[in-house]
Amino acid sequence: MATQSERDIAAEEEEEAESVPGGKNYITPDGFERLKAERRQLWTVDRPEIVRVVEWAAGNGDRSENGDYIYGKKRLREIDRRLRFLDKRLAAAVPVDPARQTRRDQVFFGATVTYVREDDTETTVTISGIDETTFAAGRISWTSPVARALMQRRVGDTVTVRTPSGPEALEILAIAYPE
Repeated sequence: MATQSERDIAAEEEEEAESVPGGKNYITPDGFERLKAERRQLWTVDRPEIVRVVEWAAGNGDRSENGDYIYGKKRLREIDRRLRFLDKRLAAAVPVDPARQTRRDQVFFGATVTYVREDDTETTVTISGIDETTFAAGRISWTSPVARALMQRRVGDTVTVRTPSGPEALEILAIAYPE
């Protein structure tokens, strides 16, 4: 039986999977392939292995004090939850190849943008999919406040982003797309 914290985590993941703005999950082709590979690994390798362990442990008798059985069932629930999450994300996925962007003078999905803050610090970010921001530093989700403020702007434009400490102006210095 799942604990309250496991149920809370599951509810948060379900909500996150369904919280894709507009029902679309923009993602690069590489990110899309990574999600598919993770799903394939979980479904064809990890889950069958855990099922075998649980079946073996169940055959050993008393399940209430059987660590292999208890841990295996917990791990199986985690894998199944992640599979449901990935299924929802992949179903909503819209692969977008930034290298095929024709309007390279404006900020769109996949752009690498360099901007300067009010304190004269330069920051370079790549606007990527919701599920790709954890793969590398310097990536921000296309749904983030900074990305939304930068979208469709050009070099030299100044945008205002709301931050916890108040509005901040960002000036776009450069826009680049992969070749």
